[in-house]
Amino acid sequence: MSEANIQLVPTTPFDDQRAGTSGLRKPVRVFQQPHYLENFVQAIFNTRPELKDGLLILGGDGRFHNDVAIGIILRMAAASGVARVIVGQHGFLSTPAVSHLIRKHHAQGGIILSASHNPGGPNGDFGIKFNTANGGPAPEAVTEAFFNETRKIRAFLIHAGDVPEIGRTGEFMLGDMRVDIVDPVSDYADLMQHLFDFDAMRKLLASGFQIRFDAMHAITGPYARHIFTDLLGAPAEWIMNSTPLPDFGGGHPDPNLKHAASLVALTQGENGVDFAAASDGDGDRNMILGKRCFVTPSDSLAVIAAHAAMIPGYRNGIHGVARSMPTSQAADRVAERLGIAHYETPTGWKFFGNLLDHQRITFCGEESFGTGSDHVREKDGLWAVLFWLNILAGSRQSVSDILAAHWREYGRNYYTRHDYEGIDSGIATQLVETLRGQLDGLRGQRFGDHTIAWADDFSYTDPIDASVSAHQGIRIGFEDGSRIVYRLSGTGTQGATLRVYLESFEPDPARQQLDTQHVMQALVDIADRLADIRSRTGRDAPDIIT
Repeated sequence: MSEANIQLVPTTPFDDQRAGTSGLRKPVRVFQQPHYLENFVQAIFNTRPELKDGLLILGGDGRFHNDVAIGIILRMAAASGVARVIVGQHGFLSTPAVSHLIRKHHAQGGIILSASHNPGGPNGDFGIKFNTANGGPAPEAVTEAFFNETRKIRAFLIHAGDVPEIGRTGEFMLGDMRVDIVDPVSDYADLMQHLFDFDAMRKLLASGFQIRFDAMHAITGPYARHIFTDLLGAPAEWIMNSTPLPDFGGGHPDPNLKHAASLVALTQGENGVDFAAASDGDGDRNMILGKRCFVTPSDSLAVIAAHAAMIPGYRNGIHGVARSMPTSQAADRVAERLGIAHYETPTGWKFFGNLLDHQRITFCGEESFGTGSDHVREKDGLWAVLFWLNILAGSRQSVSDILAAHWREYGRNYYTRHDYEGIDSGIATQLVETLRGQLDGLRGQRFGDHTIAWADDFSYTDPIDASVSAHQGIRIGFEDGSRIVYRLSGTGTQGATLRVYLESFEPDPARQQLDTQHVMQALVDIADRLADIRSRTGRDAPDIIT
């Protein structure tokens, strides 16, 4: 490559480029600052020498600023000696699709442009994260290396050439670097057809079984149209909000009961649809619904593990199951019955990577609407939806019947999450620190029928590499098996989000069909009293309950 085509651009460091739970997420206006994106990208190239002469996968969820960032990253990759980049057409690739392409093509890594479930548009959020050669999110040691590099960076490299239009599949050269523009859907859809029984699902949909899928004007729209309509024969109108838009149509691409309320409404009443689902901005989260029925992500993981033997891609058995610490213990009960390993990890998909790579687990999940398996190294929204649809096709039961049968066999873990969003960061941190300082004195305290049996600040030691991740959330356990967990989320960009997770086990089938919030009210009151939430935050109620 001619040195004349490469520009060395002086820059100065930013002090706020430490990645959170899932990459670097900031308001769009922050990323629009001169050199903000470039500094972080150069930090990736400076600390990942394997990318020189290597293969990089690149794509995003199509949110505002995605196209600008794609052009900048391609020019910087060419200047940094990357041999080849595979980029999704229009710059589109879902997060699980990026993971699959990394693994399929033995790439040295991938860059995903997304702020996941956060709002988009000029006044919304943007994000960038790096996935390593196993297809999974960069572990903490890697993201910390990025951060350290951003604090001392003084220049970045960028190719002077223009990037051709990437709206069509094909190939072009940018300096000495080859760029392949690929259909973002086809490879992923092929993988799904190897895992699931498409014939059975096609017959189910042809029998009059009604489904709806809400893509929330995000990345899974093209994937859902191809899989559900082209391959499974569903009517096109069953795929809602299927066109990806830079601002997600003004909506909030978070598949929960609040932000997908119009989908939830379609499942209500006698004429409600039989099955409904939604995915988020970058396609890695999912919400599962039946007629008048919401499946908690915790229950979803447990049901998936219990039904693995009926799914073609998993009929040879599964190695184990892992869940994030705040996720309910429902999957643990299934694993114990199956005689397989189960693990409790911190929140963040990167913590499942070592377990998957070393075949300790096959399935993993987080209560924050994330479920996945060893087919990729990311949570995968459409995979979870297809898994449920395959279960429904094989059992010919309703979603609610499947849940009821599961609870009868394993017991029900009543579960709810209360989110307090946009809290002043100082107040939120003080709340958690005060609670942390009280842990040693909590054992034996009684609140009505609940007596605290133990309390700790969760710390995780990776069973593969012995790395330690401390201060991952406050856990309070009661003598009857109930739990309260407090944790500050790492995915927001405005203030802090306090998440309070509540869990209560019910073995009696006669008491497994009660209203969740009614059952959990005593724990909700205890959680508020222990952390003094209302007086500290000034909030009378959480912003979101799931």
